[in-house]
Amino acid sequence: MNVEERTEHARTRITKLVFPQDTNPIGTLYGGTAMKWMDEVAFLTATRFARRQVVTVSMDRVDFKTPIPRGNIVELIGEVTRVGNTSVTVTVSILREDPLSGDQELAIQGELVMVAVDEKMQPVRVLPEG
Repeated sequence: MNVEERTEHARTRITKLVFPQDTNPIGTLYGGTAMKWMDEVAFLTATRFARRQVVTVSMDRVDFKTPIPRGNIVELIGEVTRVGNTSVTVTVSILREDPLSGDQELAIQGELVMVAVDEKMQPVRVLPEG
């Protein structure tokens, strides 16, 4: 499978509902909860791309564009946007969706760098040689 096919196959989409326990005192999604969800989607995306164990090494510039109220549906989309020797960069977008109207808008976006590691936690090539 070439890099383009791997990238397409690795795209990950997860849908969640924002419950009261996910929100802050003003009823919007906690930033930390959003970042946890983003890390999970980045892990799944990178694993599906590399078919190796991966770990998070950085989360770069997370932009919180609009609040996500309790009761909204969120769709997290992970896409591989850069491939290095031992790392992949995954861009994760969170779309908020009004459950009644279906209107969606980009609410949060960030980049996470995931590194492929061996059983000793040493970096290894993301893609097989060749």
